[in-house]
Amino acid sequence: MRECSKSIVRRLHNSNYVRKYFVGNGVDIGGKPDPLELYVEFFPLCTSVKTWDWEDGDAQFMKNVMDNSFDFVFSSHCLEHMVSAEEALGNWIRIAKPGGYLIITVPDEDLYEQGVFPSTQNRDHKWTFTIGKANSWSDKSVSLIRFLNEFVEHVEIVKIEQLNFDYRYDLPRYDRTMTPVGECAIEIILRKHGGNQDRCTGTQPPKHLRRYYNQYTHDRQAMIENNNNIEPFSDESDL
Repeated sequence: MRECSKSIVRRLHNSNYVRKYFVGNGVDIGGKPDPLELYVEFFPLCTSVKTWDWEDGDAQFMKNVMDNSFDFVFSSHCLEHMVSAEEALGNWIRIAKPGGYLIITVPDEDLYEQGVFPSTQNRDHKWTFTIGKANSWSDKSVSLIRFLNEFVEHVEIVKIEQLNFDYRYDLPRYDRTMTPVGECAIEIILRKHGGNQDRCTGTQPPKHLRRYYNQYTHDRQAMIENNNNIEPFSDESDL
């Protein structure tokens, strides 16, 4: 419950969400009743977020949405409801602009379903997800390492992370997402090929800043010269 809301503080501690991921005009697929738009002021480079839900159409197909429409695509706990997760992700990539990011969270099968499927926590879940393991207890398990590899011609995999930092392993089997903490999820960050984001521009910083960058280089060289040309921090002899 309120999975987007739970994630906001965590995301604000990582500047990538503010300066790279949530930038420009985005779409929040399956956002109701907890849309990213509620928190748009925390991401000042975000111009707008379109909340896409049932009344807009099937999220698996994103019909009537043109290719390369959005600067970023966000989806919190929607992919597991799709009849075809592969087709859905393909269309979500399709509507992202070249160079744009996809920020997607799905429930982790061990943290959320906890060994039981069909899910007793949410009967509409059609898939379980794991980052990757040799064998899964679920016959509907999606190994994200293998799954995302099918899309590498179209996207760069920026991050796959299990969100277990606030998970309480000492509790009995219980839906942790019912509490105010406990995301029990996996977050995926993808970047669509193309565009020029995250690429060095070659532009020189102003003169007054160059003195600091250059000093870092001079300091390292001075350490080597003052250390008889031995690489710094390489001497492991006895004191």
